Amino acid sequence: MTLERAIAGIFLLVCLIYGYTAFVTMEANLLPFELNMTFLPNTMPKGLSVLGVIVGLVVIVQSDPKADAEIDAGEIDYRNMRQYKLAQALFLLGLMVAYALLLRPIGFLAATTLFLAGGSVILGERKYIVLIPIAVFTAFLIWYLVHEVLGIFLRPWPWFI
Repeated sequence: MTLERAIAGIFLLVCLIYGYTAFVTMEANLLPFELNMTFLPNTMPKGLSVLGVIVGLVVIVQSDPKADAEIDAGEIDYRNMRQYKLAQALFLLGLMVAYALLLRPIGFLAATTLFLAGGSVILGERKYIVLIPIAVFTAFLIWYLVHEVLGIFLRPWPWFI
């Protein structure tokens, strides 16, 4: 089994579980007035799960087992993973976990600014004079759009302010 088929199989399994929850469990939680609506809260999850199952099956059926023997220049050689920048990827994953853990204690603006600046530094950006103002502006813009335009409350400052 190729890596491509294995990933497609895992993706197919996730889509099937997601589809099960969209079709079965969300149907029972609908309010009485939602039963006659055209677009329900579970319409998008149903469509995504069906589309995901189709894509997963297409990848499983169409993947060529002979392609595993020779690797093109643009493909990932999973047999020689040391040639890739795995440390950067692991640091970015760690930064994402730190962002999720720091979001409430230090607030959205500080956590997002640190995440954007830290991610840029990990990926190799060294122009701090440009990087920090862009990270601050982007964090504030995202907070403004989510909080003021969409009306979803995000705590912008640390918990003690």
